[in-house]
Amino acid sequence: MFAARSAFAHLSRRSAPVSARGLAAKAGQAEVVLVGCGAPNRGMGWYHAVQMLEGRCPSASLDYIIEPWFLGGGASGPGGPEFKEWADESTAKYGTVFGTSMGDLPDPKQPRCALISGRTADNPRLFTECIAAKCSTIILEKPGAPTVAELAQMKDEAEAAGVGVLMGYNKNVCKYVRKTREFAETVPGSHVTFVSNNAYENTPESLGECFERNAEGMLKNMAIHELALLVSFYDVSVENIESVTADKEFSSMQTLPGPSGKEFTDFDKIKFTIKTKTGKEVSVAADRCGGTDSYATVTDADGKEVFRYWMPDDEDKATVQKLQAQYPTAMPYFFTQDPDYVTVKERAAKFTATGEEAEGLATIGIAVETLRVAEYLTPTLMDQLK
Repeated sequence: MFAARSAFAHLSRRSAPVSARGLAAKAGQAEVVLVGCGAPNRGMGWYHAVQMLEGRCPSASLDYIIEPWFLGGGASGPGGPEFKEWADESTAKYGTVFGTSMGDLPDPKQPRCALISGRTADNPRLFTECIAAKCSTIILEKPGAPTVAELAQMKDEAEAAGVGVLMGYNKNVCKYVRKTREFAETVPGSHVTFVSNNAYENTPESLGECFERNAEGMLKNMAIHELALLVSFYDVSVENIESVTADKEFSSMQTLPGPSGKEFTDFDKIKFTIKTKTGKEVSVAADRCGGTDSYATVTDADGKEVFRYWMPDDEDKATVQKLQAQYPTAMPYFFTQDPDYVTVKERAAKFTATGEEAEGLATIGIAVETLRVAEYLTPTLMDQLK
């Protein structure tokens, strides 16, 4: 039996009391497996779990959480006790089952959707395991895989198995992106700049930890969302890039030691403009230490800013304040992008359960081209900043 032979046995759903939410996916819901949770208040997977467990994605029933690190070698290390406390609480309240391996899952009772939110380096292996575990849909967090070749192989693997793959590029469905694009269409000769900020401390220690934890680099990590927008909406591809120009006054690149002592070279902030062979022009700015909010601007043909839209906007700031009070030690960017994370998961789960088109969500095909662009831009921009 499943519970008897697996790492899930000690947290079996049978030992949990029934909650109002119910203990398993019902008809019309996707049976969701979160693969890679991370530490409470720190890991993006954890926040995905919180949103689903709280019932904010009605088509998603989070029935299983796979967390091999905190339920294995990291159980007694930093974050381990906090994870166990949260896992025990979640099992008791919601009946969600925790475990260490996709291979231990029973057959799905409803259409199964995996949300892979672990380390990028692990994604190709986890992806294969999710297909073997009879997932009909997989949501991949950015950038999907460490390299273009690996992501392209994953795309082929999914197509051969008949598995749908959607990307967690939440900014593709963001309100501020939609409103900016709509406004830009009304301005002759308009130019759009997408600005992304994180709230790391501007210290060698903080940035060094960031560089090591996100070793794939800023353009494959933080700014990959903006690159996905360029690929999705501005005809950007490696073959269609005519030129890319770094803003040297804004941009900064550093070589810093991470917690392990190993040195990493990356951008702590970067701004660049891409011109395409088909006549489009768009800019991106990203700053690891720029704050919590992202925004986009539109300038007219004379270079005068005529529009700026923030994420969160005034309407969403009340939600952000409520979430900050509820989770005071969580990463700030969770809250500014909160409604968009919900939208991505709900549309993907509904697609899994009913086949309804996941409107606006990036496909793995978009992700492959986005990663190609990131791999092209990184050395090009680094050379310009030397």
